[in-house]
Amino acid sequence: MPDIDRAARELKVVLEDYSFLECPRWHEGRLWVSDFYTEQVVATDGRGDTEVIAEVSNEPSGLGFLPDGRLLIASSRDRRLLVRDASGQLDEYADLSGLVPWKLNDMVVDAQGRAYVGNFGFDLMGGGAARPTNLVRVDPDGTASTVADNLAFPNGMVILPQGVLVVAESLGNRLTAFDIAEDGGLTNRRPWAEFGPAPRSDNVAEALGHLQVVPDGICADAEGAIWVADAIHARAIRVREGGEIVDEIATGGTGVFACMLGGDDGRTLFLCAAPSFLEHERRPVREAQLLATRVDVPHGGKP
Repeated sequence: MPDIDRAARELKVVLEDYSFLECPRWHEGRLWVSDFYTEQVVATDGRGDTEVIAEVSNEPSGLGFLPDGRLLIASSRDRRLLVRDASGQLDEYADLSGLVPWKLNDMVVDAQGRAYVGNFGFDLMGGGAARPTNLVRVDPDGTASTVADNLAFPNGMVILPQGVLVVAESLGNRLTAFDIAEDGGLTNRRPWAEFGPAPRSDNVAEALGHLQVVPDGICADAEGAIWVADAIHARAIRVREGGEIVDEIATGGTGVFACMLGGDDGRTLFLCAAPSFLEHERRPVREAQLLATRVDVPHGGKP
């Protein structure tokens, strides 16, 4: 495997003029991604060809693919999962409004078609006090249940090949791991990587100021390391279990809020970038970009 010259590594602009890109997924030769405030899911081949996949009036967020190829979309504001069939038809898959306290966030779907879905837990954009929240599993028949709680803003998720679910806790300064049981339950909760002490304040701005890493979207590679979008430090970092940071890609000041490995050989790292994450700053402008660079180790795990 050829080594990437990190000193010469460049960031290429793949897409631009979007509002706030999140939850990228590489699937069938294209990168699929939600754009929050244009209320679209788009797919691109990374070479200029882009298609609007779905329009979701309540803000699309997490994306995931069922074993039969249908796309699940987290409709964030009304807290529903939608399913898109091969014809492009959107239907309700599960209503999670009775299980989660605030907007739906990221999602991962396992090989059995079980979707693990996070949520904000509190009114982040309205300046609410930070509150821990839960993680919900939606089974292939649409049945939903809480499988973990007391998570500090559960965000990006990956499933490693050994059947371990890793959740980014954006306000917890950590990645948290669970073993996935045969029935889809989560057991053996433990830190996968801790970057420092968790903040004690429920004031979001104050808490963010004490975080060494604010893990947002994440993806795994074939060596079992995890790329982490560090939401307020303008970078993506590659982390090994235990918390060692072994690589870093800095944008020079633009925020990085999600990442995904893809491309023909799985060694293109896509980054969802924007100047900030606040809705009142992102909604009226089109400053978000999808960036890409090359890395040494290809994609691994799910998504």
